[in-house]
Amino acid sequence: MSDQESRSSGWEVDDDAAELYEEYFVPIIFAPWGERLVDQGDLQAGEQVLDVGTGTGIVARLAAAHVGDSGAVVGVDIDEGMLGVAEELTADLGPTIEWRQEDAADLPFSDERFDAVFCQQALQLIDDPVAALREMRRVLSPDGIVVISVWRSLEYSPGYVVLADALDRHLEEGAGEMMRSPFDTWGTAELRTLVREAEFDEVTITIGIGSERFPSIEEFVRREVVITPLATRFESSDRAIRTDLIQAVKDGLREYADDEGLVFPHELYVVTARR
Repeated sequence: MSDQESRSSGWEVDDDAAELYEEYFVPIIFAPWGERLVDQGDLQAGEQVLDVGTGTGIVARLAAAHVGDSGAVVGVDIDEGMLGVAEELTADLGPTIEWRQEDAADLPFSDERFDAVFCQQALQLIDDPVAALREMRRVLSPDGIVVISVWRSLEYSPGYVVLADALDRHLEEGAGEMMRSPFDTWGTAELRTLVREAEFDEVTITIGIGSERFPSIEEFVRREVVITPLATRFESSDRAIRTDLIQAVKDGLREYADDEGLVFPHELYVVTARR
């Protein structure tokens, strides 16, 4: 999963899926990590903030609470469905947040406009990440900060390893690529190279280790599949196929099941950089 735009993985979602994304995944994944990103930005009242790959807008919403009515936040994404949900959620907040459908690699903002730029789980899904990073640097003020998060490679998120393999075996070959697509193979060195190519200075990369919790393994499978284009194939498949798929996930994640459902580790990189 991710908060933004799609490379070749087909992550654009319809309106219903965007609503489910907000309901199912923002509270357990993107809100907690979003709070950490915003804390890294050390926002002050009155500052101008850009959230690239805003999705349903959790980072933008969190940032708006810090900059207050005297500040301003812009959330951009290419996914119209996600932006529609973001607009609905902030209808009563007034003009503090502006939502725009834009390409991260071609931002329509003036140079040095923003005091802070955030990008949560979107950079790895952009066709040209260096171009997007250069745009983030261009619109950043001389004393500003960029804060970016990307998932570590798939091996550091065992729940998705098992689910992707089960989808390949029991739904159809290649179905698991949807779950693998947000997990790039970048390591610390590769990430640092990308950011340096965009001419950032003072680059710091840290590893964050958290967890994801679901009420049950069945609910984990259902929630993950329902927000993707796999939903129709999954729901229209034979009951036996769905049963076998869920059983395979249960077998693979047995050591992460407890009395409250399912929990497994999930790791990411947090990148901070300045001009």
